[in-house]
Amino acid sequence: MDSEVVVRGYYDAIDAHDYETFEGLLAPDVVHDRPDRTIDGRETLVTFMRDDRPNKRTTHEISSVSGNGTTTVVEGRLLDSDGEELFTFEDEFTLVDGRITNIRTRAE
Repeated sequence: MDSEVVVRGYYDAIDAHDYETFEGLLAPDVVHDRPDRTIDGRETLVTFMRDDRPNKRTTHEISSVSGNGTTTVVEGRLLDSDGEELFTFEDEFTLVDGRITNIRTRAE
């Protein structure tokens, strides 16, 4: 599967609270390095996004997607339920066999 399709699907699934689809995009041993924590493993990441993230009523607005097939970089903004910007972000995804194995998030 095309890496851009996978990473856009990642944000679409989070925003739609479609955690079954979200889980299917992740490798079992996925690692998400965030400014506030590191999340290890698919089940832990799904649980965090579904149950533990501070604000679940958000939308990811993507401004650019670039990459070389294995590594894909996404820039965008996280918006609250009123459409107000919470912060800008840059996520770097590593994909293997069409699944996300690593995510590194930088936020401002």
